[in-house]
Amino acid sequence: MKLFRFLFLLCFPFVFNAQVTKPNVVFLLVDDVGWGDFGCYGSQFYETPNIDKLASQGMLFNNAYAACTVCSPSRAAILTGCYPARLHLTDWIAGHKRPYDKLAVPDWKMKIDHERTVLPEAMKEAGYTTAFFGKWHLMPEGQADFDQHYPTDHGFDTNVGGRDWGQPKGPGKYFSPFDMPNLADGKPGDYLTNRLTDAAVDFLDKTKKDKPFLLYFSYYTLHGPLMAPPELVEKYKKKAENFENPKDEFLNFARAGMVESLDKSVGRIMDKLKELGIEDNTIIILTGDNGGDNSKTTGGLKGYKGLSYEGGVREPFMVKWNNKIKAGTKSDEMVIGTDIYPTILDMAGLSLRPEEHKDGISILPVLTGEFSKLGRDVLFWHYPHYHRTNPYGAVRHGDWKLIEFYEDGALELYNLKVDPKEENNLATTEKSKAKQLLKELQAWRKSVDAQMPTPNPNYDPAKVDKKKAY
Repeated sequence: MKLFRFLFLLCFPFVFNAQVTKPNVVFLLVDDVGWGDFGCYGSQFYETPNIDKLASQGMLFNNAYAACTVCSPSRAAILTGCYPARLHLTDWIAGHKRPYDKLAVPDWKMKIDHERTVLPEAMKEAGYTTAFFGKWHLMPEGQADFDQHYPTDHGFDTNVGGRDWGQPKGPGKYFSPFDMPNLADGKPGDYLTNRLTDAAVDFLDKTKKDKPFLLYFSYYTLHGPLMAPPELVEKYKKKAENFENPKDEFLNFARAGMVESLDKSVGRIMDKLKELGIEDNTIIILTGDNGGDNSKTTGGLKGYKGLSYEGGVREPFMVKWNNKIKAGTKSDEMVIGTDIYPTILDMAGLSLRPEEHKDGISILPVLTGEFSKLGRDVLFWHYPHYHRTNPYGAVRHGDWKLIEFYEDGALELYNLKVDPKEENNLATTEKSKAKQLLKELQAWRKSVDAQMPTPNPNYDPAKVDKKKAY
């Protein structure tokens, strides 16, 4: 019998690989998480032992980015491997209305086109079971095909909690009742993060062990409203009484409780994988969709969610894969949300789909230590909308970052190596560098057919929204 099995696997290795050795994938996406929210990224107030453990067991990135500073475009970029500018999905759905501002925003999309083969669809084609939990926020509000864009319409076998909402809006918000698809309300006082984790753990328990899976857990937390279990709020209220706050962290007790609830969720998933004996054959990736919603959640970086600066777009990013990624490693390579699609395919031993994930590259060689560099040193952003800011574009090329504001063409140039907090605008003193990066940014916009804002015929300075932060 053993000889027969050996000869069978020798002749038909693809059968064995397809059914046994394909790794499972757990992808954890945190909403509104700042670069400085976790202990492994420097937080001293928030307590994240499980996330810190996850980081210590794999590779942690210091220059990881979301593809946009707001959620829906960033999430679409992860699923498609394409820049939001290429997708024409460039704002959170349904976006702000700014009828009297200087520029009129383009007629952008509020959905992922079904013609695209997104990550879960590619995984399903390869035999994966796919399950989605949490925040979706990729449904075209007010359009006829609204109900044709649930997670299950884009490759997921299961959807628990995913709908049009960008934040909990049920009667109890983060507490039961939730009013979310396929998520039981449970008991009065039950907490959303805990209930979604219950569902994810239940999925792991019931999933057939001879078939690989993609568990895509997209947390609603840490998006507002800031609400946490009362005992955690009280815990951090007491902690703050004697906390000196050397890093000027955001000492909001509810948010601190949300972070701890997130961390406990991550711990429960890690424990379940170990209990089921599939820890070594499961990849875990954790990152965020955009910066934190407060300037004191960014680890000292400038700006926050929605803004063009590092605090709005630089994200925690960590990957664990036992026996493949050396524990305790770190990388300074620039990675971005568009890289997740090709990287997961590559890790699973599947063929890449460059015709789909056009703007992403596999970072697997860096993860495994085969290479220390990716061979790519430029990233782009495009935000032709108003959201605490004027419309802008940005490019990071090596250590240099240029921001172009579309209303008046104003430029800001920073050397992130010596000025990571973007305090010294060098656009007027390093004119040649600014000119070079502007040309790169303009050429890129043309290459992806980026939609640009246009002069607004209804512009009225007296009625312009004055709430923009920068």
